[in-house]
Amino acid sequence: MAGVRTLKRGMSRFYINPDDARIKVPGVTSVVGMLPKDYLTFWAAKTTAETAVEQVDTVVRLAERDPAGAVDYLKGAHRRVTKQAADLGSTAHDLFERLARGETVNPRHVHVDVKPHVRWFQEFLDEVQPEFIHLEETIWSDAHRYAGSFDAIAKVDGEVVVLDWKTSKAVYDSVALQLAAYRYADRVILASDGSSIDVPPMAGGAVLHVRPEGWQLVPVECGPRVFDVFKSLREIFDWEADGKKNVVAKPIASGGEQQTGTQRRAA
Repeated sequence: MAGVRTLKRGMSRFYINPDDARIKVPGVTSVVGMLPKDYLTFWAAKTTAETAVEQVDTVVRLAERDPAGAVDYLKGAHRRVTKQAADLGSTAHDLFERLARGETVNPRHVHVDVKPHVRWFQEFLDEVQPEFIHLEETIWSDAHRYAGSFDAIAKVDGEVVVLDWKTSKAVYDSVALQLAAYRYADRVILASDGSSIDVPPMAGGAVLHVRPEGWQLVPVECGPRVFDVFKSLREIFDWEADGKKNVVAKPIASGGEQQTGTQRRAA
């Protein structure tokens, strides 16, 4: 397989141009990550509080012998929840791809937490009968300098659409930006041999939302208006990465007592 290599820098993922390793562009999800996430602060606090209440005996025992360890245990509560969800989603995605490619998945070899998801995904395939054009490939935008990995481009009811599998509790509006980025990229880089082909024209996008209790195919608006917002976030990504460096210069004049600690010590 000649897949596109990636690397992590801080919290962001970059894709390495297979034709020129000097060119690295941010991933779609890293660009979408530029959206404000104030709600995550409250969610993390709530998760920590719930952990403290639900695991009170564990926390008390730990605090008695290792107070710092108890603090770390509670601080990490939201990260553990996120990792569990990510692990489940990753396992489900791998199985979804195998099923979409026509492989047989033995339920006996599927983790109990993912078995319902596999069942519902198979039901989606049987009922909707999507005609897959591309599965799990990389898109690349030369015009706007980003890349990403999509789940599927398929023909559904006679129309070509970009699809994303989600196992999260809800379908969040940020997925529209993600699908728009895939839809309006310039090329698909094929994992089989590393060659590039044009992204096919698409009528829109949708999310296949698979939960333990069932599945839904949810249309998502991902047209030019949404893509314009993604392009703005792409500019913000560059600002956060490099643009804001050195925009505030050293003072050219000063007065009063506005000295830093270092300046006072030097004096």
